[in-house]
Amino acid sequence: MANPSIYNVPNALTAVRFALAIAVVALIPLEEFWAALVVFLVAVSTDWMDGYWARKYGQVTKLGRIFDPFVDKIIICGTFIALVGVPGSPVKPWMATIVVARELLVTSLRGIIEGAGGDFSARWLGKWKMVVQCAAVVAAMLSLALDPTPNWLPLTTQVLLWGAILITVYSGAEYTLIAGRVMQTDPQTPVDREELDAS
Repeated sequence: MANPSIYNVPNALTAVRFALAIAVVALIPLEEFWAALVVFLVAVSTDWMDGYWARKYGQVTKLGRIFDPFVDKIIICGTFIALVGVPGSPVKPWMATIVVARELLVTSLRGIIEGAGGDFSARWLGKWKMVVQCAAVVAAMLSLALDPTPNWLPLTTQVLLWGAILITVYSGAEYTLIAGRVMQTDPQTPVDREELDAS
């Protein structure tokens, strides 16, 4: 059976999300927070569409397996980094550092395991991490966009940011333990047979 073409709808959707991610990162330093928030929400809310389409119509490609999680990381890491540079932002440099470091670590581990023929697919904790991180970003943008800021928003933003950092660290540690176990045994031993559409 021939491999599906890389020129398909799922990869096109992922490319659009990549462009939206760049737009978010560009809008935040300009302090166009409402526009950045709308574009961010469109980008993350359509994340499931490319994976769903690829599986339903048999258009899963090696490029898509790499490109889709890469774009997810650009959206989250790029937005956290951009928010750090905004005066009065609730996102601190150390928070963005932890988020980026975790993504680099897991990507490196996945490359080693899957490069050796093993399976290092995404776990549900990785999907929940993405959800909490997105919620923290939305709250941070709202805290910058709303003037005056509602009384409930600063605390909510801090809770979501700390929750995002904690789940980021925990999921990174989980992936590291899994990778260590696999590399000590057989790198071709399946780890968790779940769809690779988040990490």
